[in-house]
Amino acid sequence: MKALEAGYATHIASGATTLAYCWRLARADGMVLGFTDHDRTLHFDETDFVPAHGLDGSEVPAKFGAQVDTAEVLGVLHADAITETDIALGRYDGAGVETFRVNWRDTSQRDLLRHDTIGEIVREDGVFRAELRSGQQALNQVKGRVYQRLCNASLGDSQCGIDLEISAYRGFATVTSVEGRFRLGLSGLDGFDPGWFDFGHAVWASGQRIGLRDSVLSQTRLGGVDLLEFSMPVGDWASAGDELTVYAGCDRRFDTCRQKFGNGVNFRGFPHIPGSDYVLRYPRQGDALDGRAVVR
Repeated sequence: MKALEAGYATHIASGATTLAYCWRLARADGMVLGFTDHDRTLHFDETDFVPAHGLDGSEVPAKFGAQVDTAEVLGVLHADAITETDIALGRYDGAGVETFRVNWRDTSQRDLLRHDTIGEIVREDGVFRAELRSGQQALNQVKGRVYQRLCNASLGDSQCGIDLEISAYRGFATVTSVEGRFRLGLSGLDGFDPGWFDFGHAVWASGQRIGLRDSVLSQTRLGGVDLLEFSMPVGDWASAGDELTVYAGCDRRFDTCRQKFGNGVNFRGFPHIPGSDYVLRYPRQGDALDGRAVVR
């Protein structure tokens, strides 16, 4: 059984409680927001929990075993704290949410009820509904390695070992035109070969998407202008003059790792695994069965 802090337990046992819910939301970019269903601002743990103008939490069913507990918070988009643009830009995706039950007369008497992450967010008629997923959500993530031809490391991570911050692997670009929801025209990348940034990513340094990271699908060059195709509809929030840093990409093939980055020793895939056709075919006279690599 959970042990409550002495002062909070005494307040609960009194039979006449002055309790309110508080939510502390921590975004991936470091911004921390506090909300409460009380009618005045509460303060604790260096966070102001402001009245949320109708923010309300749902009941939380408790499940046995490793099933993911889910809840919802429902509220009206208000002021500058939670804007529809920030939600659409994904600034709240995966944000951490702590739910407290607090004695609003003495905020030192409180209990941390849940620690969740934000899942799906639905917006309709000026109202947002955010799904809160419990810690068991982490059990749904794939762990370990999979035997496959492609590398399972991310370019630039500790397993890969490539330093993407050196000049050979990044370029500073400026938006010159919005060619569509998923395509932008850029200047500043003429020192790199076309296709160098295929399967790379970009980090925005200015504009509405400042601080966000977006995946780049392809880079082509037409008439001296580099066209970048993104996996997200960045054109909805990009404007001419916006600046971004574009990082080289990798298609996770062994040849690319070895030739483009000279990093074959750190390749995290298994390029010599035989394909299905080879495994299922009948032995033939003249086949090399001496242990050499069957795929080159």
